[in-house]
Amino acid sequence: MVSPQITNLAIIVVMMQVSKKVPFDNPDVLLIVRGVYILSNVIILGLYLYTQAQIKKKNDLATLKYVEPAPLGSGEEARPVTTTNSEYDKGQLRQLIKSQFMGVGMMGVMHLYFKYTNPLLIQSIIPLKGAFESNLVKIHVFGKPATGDLARPFKAATSFLGQGQAKTDKASLENAEKNWRGGVKEE
Repeated sequence: MVSPQITNLAIIVVMMQVSKKVPFDNPDVLLIVRGVYILSNVIILGLYLYTQAQIKKKNDLATLKYVEPAPLGSGEEARPVTTTNSEYDKGQLRQLIKSQFMGVGMMGVMHLYFKYTNPLLIQSIIPLKGAFESNLVKIHVFGKPATGDLARPFKAATSFLGQGQAKTDKASLENAEKNWRGGVKEE
């Protein structure tokens, strides 16, 4: 199967070429492209709200323990986290919705303030594709089992900064629980 990053890159390259051919100076065409962008974001929001309803409906209270890596460069220790699958999913969904609103805000500034129109086409497709490829949607909307790549805690996308992944092995959990102070000041 082709990597989502590769398909995103291919979509961007193709849509950049397509956007060169679109007459954005025509107000009717611009209105249609804006409508497609808005429709795309409404579909994403609807998908996330449906996912939220499914999470609440399932209310999976199975305990989830993992070690959350410390923020890069913070000097802090990794901290142990104990939660439920339902609460973990709700937190992940909040992050997805927040990131979607940030993207809409950035696109709004780019389009309305700086008058960029070409990114409207690309941003109508890439976030929609990303929403359908998200782990939560795969689990709660498409009914895939939460095993393998879909096992919680989800693997973070690999970044060039190399921030660590959440760990679930027993040794890492015990070590983090022993070393993490949880805000209690040692004397």
